[in-house]
Amino acid sequence: MPYPVVHVLFFLFCIGAVAIYAITKALSRGELSFRDSRKLLLLMFVGGLCTMFPDLIVVYNLLINGTLQHCWVGPIPTHSLLFSSTAILFGGIVGYAAYRELNKAVYMAIFAESAFLTHLLLDDIAEAYCPYLYPLYNKPTSVFLLMNAEFTGAGLFNYLTASFVSVFFIFIVILMALFALSRFGFEFSYRAEK
Repeated sequence: MPYPVVHVLFFLFCIGAVAIYAITKALSRGELSFRDSRKLLLLMFVGGLCTMFPDLIVVYNLLINGTLQHCWVGPIPTHSLLFSSTAILFGGIVGYAAYRELNKAVYMAIFAESAFLTHLLLDDIAEAYCPYLYPLYNKPTSVFLLMNAEFTGAGLFNYLTASFVSVFFIFIVILMALFALSRFGFEFSYRAEK
């Protein structure tokens, strides 16, 4: 599995790319205020921490049990969509505490969830299959293994379904982050040419 720094960098540069672009654009135009930079720092803090949520149990296990086990909290796997509810809850609480607005709390929760899911995707890329669908399906699966389905062995329908599902999952994670970032003012913009 990738090191923690790799998870944070993957989140910052792949999912937070629109925020990096927006900051660069705002700096070049002289539009960035102290308040805007605080918003960005809060987003990066929540995202950076939530991308580490699946592995945070390792701190507890290292101190209490003396092991580096980090994939389970009791019977629940930390690398599952069920455990991702912790990121949603954390993002919602931080968003509400920072802005005192329910809609901002929801957008922060969506951003936190997308950060959490980047961790699962990066582990999946590193061939550490994740039990995404626990408790509905208890076996580890791989989104990227679906992408590797062979046309001849699977049949046309199964091949197209596997291809669509795997790419759609990645698309949804990126779209969630872009949607949440746009609600905080960090977005790409279009200007009609004259």
